[in-house]
Amino acid sequence: MKRLSQVDLSQKLSKKKGTERLEAALDRLLRLRLILGGQVGEKRIGPPLCVVFEGWDASGKGGAIKRLVRPLDPRHVRVAQFAAPTYDEKRHHFLWRFWPVLPGWGGMAVLDRSWYGRVLVERVEGFATKEQWSRAYGEIVEFERTLAAEGMIMVKFWMHVSEKEQLKRFRDRANDPLRAWKLTDEDWRNREKRKEYEIAVEEMLSRTDHPQGPWHVVAGDDKRLARVTVVETVCAAIEAELTARGYKLDPPSTPVRDD
Repeated sequence: MKRLSQVDLSQKLSKKKGTERLEAALDRLLRLRLILGGQVGEKRIGPPLCVVFEGWDASGKGGAIKRLVRPLDPRHVRVAQFAAPTYDEKRHHFLWRFWPVLPGWGGMAVLDRSWYGRVLVERVEGFATKEQWSRAYGEIVEFERTLAAEGMIMVKFWMHVSEKEQLKRFRDRANDPLRAWKLTDEDWRNREKRKEYEIAVEEMLSRTDHPQGPWHVVAGDDKRLARVTVVETVCAAIEAELTARGYKLDPPSTPVRDD
């Protein structure tokens, strides 16, 4: 079943409503992060949290990540970005380079790109053989199930934008001296292969969506809505896991601040 075509990219959120929902979700996230770390509430270390971001170029991954970590103490969250593997990394199994950044109990990691590069860019651009990327779906699912069996909360996002909105953002970046560095020749080349990437994305969503690591496809044409959706989804995933583990999640009388 195709999922990208089912996303309503016309959805919008007003500035007022977007600000209200985002601030409420960030306060909620801050308390939940402190509960995971054992700093508030029952004072017991909670399960690790890993938030994975994939999506089109200029789909809003960076902006969503910036809002997601905004209320958190830098000591309590790690943000890691992954580009093409180095020569040494290519000498190992493709999952090898991701282990060092994964969070331990009480920790949180946010990944800008991830192991899904194997079945996306490496597949489309021919950096992996068909045998390698075909095998990777099962390897990825087992990898994520192993992490979940150890207690990890896995939240995966595909940030989805229309071709029209992506082109607008490309042009905006190209005309902004402070953001032009974010636009590369490779981004333009990838755009020309959109149909090939769509096929790869659809197969990825279909074959690697599982109970321990479900995909959340985020409508990204409206940045406010996308950012709110990301933070609220992460909060819901944490709350579901903590509730299942018997934590009491009564909201505090006043917002907890990490000042």
